[in-house]
Amino acid sequence: METLPAPPAPAAAPTSAANLDADLSALLFDEQADPAVVTEQLRARPLAMLECAVVVSETRRTPSRAATSAARANLATLDGVAPAAIRDALTRMLVCREVDVALQWLHQAGLLGKYLPELEVTVDFSQEAGRKHKDVWEHTKQVVRQAVPRPLVRWAALLHDIGKVPTRTFTGDGKVHFHGHSEVGARMFDPIARRFAFDRPERDKIRFLILHHLRANQYETGWTDSAIRRFEREMCDHLDDLLDLSRADITSRRPGRRNDLLAQISELSRRIEALRAEDAKEPPLPTGVGNEIMTRFALPPSRLIGDLKRKLDAAIASGELEARRECGYYCDWLEAQGAIPKPTAP
Repeated sequence: METLPAPPAPAAAPTSAANLDADLSALLFDEQADPAVVTEQLRARPLAMLECAVVVSETRRTPSRAATSAARANLATLDGVAPAAIRDALTRMLVCREVDVALQWLHQAGLLGKYLPELEVTVDFSQEAGRKHKDVWEHTKQVVRQAVPRPLVRWAALLHDIGKVPTRTFTGDGKVHFHGHSEVGARMFDPIARRFAFDRPERDKIRFLILHHLRANQYETGWTDSAIRRFEREMCDHLDDLLDLSRADITSRRPGRRNDLLAQISELSRRIEALRAEDAKEPPLPTGVGNEIMTRFALPPSRLIGDLKRKLDAAIASGELEARRECGYYCDWLEAQGAIPKPTAP
């Protein structure tokens, strides 16, 4: 007797990032649900308001009008929820695909104003007269959506322009400026970090990205290799995240302009990689520089020669000196710095 093949296993239900049981989720997204029941359930489980935002970010479905109104009317019930739980829900929302829709719902439900008033004030806050897509809030939502879905990069994308509100100025010709908004935004993040109980490494990462989010976009082809090395050194472990944030921060609607800016960041990244490969193969100081120092300054072999070479290495690393130049170039610098000890009298 021929054995029939076993039927295929049923497909697993998709896993949701939201901590919301099916019944409550169905209630909060049902336009026909009784508003009184919706309100009762949200009062009993206030964190469900933020879990709704996670569902929106996953599915693009928005809660019912009753749920949105109930959330706005009962924000105070969230006061007893631990900051870490709020941060966790917001983080799960931030890394989903439809995050821009979820952020807009947070604004409509009053949750954005409650937890991120620094961001709420960017809604309808113009970056350029007469251009809606230059609204800081609209720009921010697009940057978050375009950012790689790594939690700390998305948090930095969310908050990267909060410093624009207190720094906006107008010139006589009607142009808008935001001088120092990165620095101001980084300082504004400090109370936000405490509000959400970020741990120290997370806080430092997000603050660094906010502070330096314009740096990569300042790159020009004319940067010297020393400038590239200095940039990489100053960005240190945050380099990849910063470059990804910089790419996401390009929201121009002009395809040519957008492609030019993306190409500029890609060129910077390629030059960094090329210099890393070059430095890995060849040391920055030329062979024989120690012998040249001893000959030129009549110095005997000693620990001093090693100290002088380390001083040169540090100057190259800081960008003060160029790497792989002729020995005389480094001897000239040491002499100009007064680094060579004067001979002692016999």
